[in-house]
Amino acid sequence: MLDLNKDSGPRPKCLVTTTKLSNFLNHEQPPTKKRPLSTVLSQNFTHTLDLLLPSSSSASRLQDSLKNGTGTLTYSKVHMKPLDLITGDFFTEYIKSPASNILMLSQGRAGIDPIYSLAEGVLHMEVDKPTFEKMGLQGKVIDREKTLGRKHVKARYEIELNLRLPSIVHGKPGFERLVWAFKNVLVESVTWLFRDLNGKEDGGGVIKEFAPLVRQIEPQVVTMAKALVPFMPAELKEEDYAESAEILEWISLAMMGSPRIREKDDMDSLFSRYQVPGISGDPQGEDLVRLRWRGLIPGQFAYKVLLAAMKASGDKWMAVTGTAFAGDAYAVLVKDGYSVTWEYKD
Repeated sequence: MLDLNKDSGPRPKCLVTTTKLSNFLNHEQPPTKKRPLSTVLSQNFTHTLDLLLPSSSSASRLQDSLKNGTGTLTYSKVHMKPLDLITGDFFTEYIKSPASNILMLSQGRAGIDPIYSLAEGVLHMEVDKPTFEKMGLQGKVIDREKTLGRKHVKARYEIELNLRLPSIVHGKPGFERLVWAFKNVLVESVTWLFRDLNGKEDGGGVIKEFAPLVRQIEPQVVTMAKALVPFMPAELKEEDYAESAEILEWISLAMMGSPRIREKDDMDSLFSRYQVPGISGDPQGEDLVRLRWRGLIPGQFAYKVLLAAMKASGDKWMAVTGTAFAGDAYAVLVKDGYSVTWEYKD
């Protein structure tokens, strides 16, 4: 029998890590190189950030702590040509200045349109093969194993340039090739999401000449009454992959507000046989609160929200998930001085 559905390409991975947290967390100078905080910081282009915790005094404390602006997500929407990135004051102030740090992500359908992103001065471009050949820049095939020999899957190429390098200046061959590509190949204006991490958030500064549309997003708060909550383990060992998968599945359903985790869920088993996991004890009925942000969410913003949630939750459990535009995602469970981090790599 032919296995026609076999995919020889690399499969997505989910990495699970248990970390013992410090007995004392300095919120003035919190750590940045240890999970789960390093995981949250490293994912810059997140589009959805969810936070889940029991509906108790910890939820109230968290919401109060977010009122000082920590919980307000601010970013802008602008229309710019790729050439605008490397010309004029924008290039000088936002790209070449060591003190600047901006995030930018362009519109575009994955696998079809040109897609651009900019973080810490590094410009990443994803284009199709004809566009790549016209640009004349160095790059590489994306997921070569998935496209090799498959006519129905068109090859995509990625080009990555560090615009802060000393060689990226007018008069240098590499920079002039980039200017030529933006003047002759990638000439269309596109919509960008923009965030100045170190400067003004009100649309002021150099970005003002592009008439940015500033958006301020407050968290959407949803209360889930009488949800069945499984026993949350403080730590998961490598061999506990079944329990790890079940806890992650429950967190995902809770973030969606699924009725499958309600105490009085009467769904016919013909349609869904899901049951709240009870490996380590019977699930307990509890009210939950979910906070959700949607937009261009930098790692720094999610980092501050996670720190505030850890401080507010105290000795109770809390969970946070973040999903990136590119498909990568993470989930974090914190309880009793330990954290379990799931990292999904697409």
